[in-house]
Amino acid sequence: MTKAIRIHTNGGPDVMRWEDVPTPEPGPGEALIRHGAVGLNYIDVYFRTGLYKSALPTTIGMEGAGTVLTVGDGVTTVKPGDRVAYAGGPLGAYATERVIAADRLVILPDAIDFTTAAAMMLQGMTAQYLLRRTYKVSAGETIVVHAAAGGVGLILCQWAKHLGVTVIGVVSTEEKAELARAHGAAHVIVGHANLPAEVKRITGGTMVPVVYDSVGKDTFMTSLDCLAPLGMMVSYGNASGAVPPVDISILSAKGSLFLTRPTLATYTTKRDDLERVTADLFSVVASGAVKIRVNQTFPLAEAAAAHIALEARQTTGSTVLVP
Repeated sequence: MTKAIRIHTNGGPDVMRWEDVPTPEPGPGEALIRHGAVGLNYIDVYFRTGLYKSALPTTIGMEGAGTVLTVGDGVTTVKPGDRVAYAGGPLGAYATERVIAADRLVILPDAIDFTTAAAMMLQGMTAQYLLRRTYKVSAGETIVVHAAAGGVGLILCQWAKHLGVTVIGVVSTEEKAELARAHGAAHVIVGHANLPAEVKRITGGTMVPVVYDSVGKDTFMTSLDCLAPLGMMVSYGNASGAVPPVDISILSAKGSLFLTRPTLATYTTKRDDLERVTADLFSVVASGAVKIRVNQTFPLAEAAAAHIALEARQTTGSTVLVP
């Protein structure tokens, strides 16, 4: 037997149960891993509440790091004893042991421990595709990053600065503003009510070519108003709730804007893409250009407390659940 957080009905943090479950057996193409650490991400909240649908009962969680115990037939990418990490679907990370497709696992460099890996995989891979593929930033540009003191936000700020980009970070408190500044944000705005005016002031009226927005409903329209003509609105999260239906004619009215709603899964479907994204991430972390801040840890059995803190915006940087 192994232990896992199980959800039998959608709802608040109290629906998560710490239960005994049978130890899974890897099938063809799969690997059984024992987690050393599990990542906490806002997408976990979406699956817990039912905003994102999953068959119930389920074990949520999309990111972890650990050791390969056994592999199924046909597996050549990893072997027992390998230190590995993963991010993205399918669900099932909130468990001491789990089975996952072996081609979704990447071998960790010796310099990266399980806690750091679990903290950085989903958030770091997300930052990579946002900056290098969804909208490929260039040195000299100025960009807007919402939730700049969050897990993805702190990585975006550091990585963008490393690439020669000026970051306007948006945060909810003065404490988080200091954190964003310390991680590469050249300008930090507390609150979003006057965001377009502040962006106009900072950019001398030119506005920005891209906004990275993980907040959703509360910031969608103000984010659009920060964009220069032909700018790109990248809506990649719903921390304040889902964005309501949008009349797309607003995009032309505001300057022939582009709008995208990307997901990590699409950018890492192919094994080659997954290896390219993670190699880029490991490189910037190993170089010291991007430092991963694990500011909170919780026992995996107390995942409900971690969700409460996350939803109350009481966390900064990354949060890790320890089995």
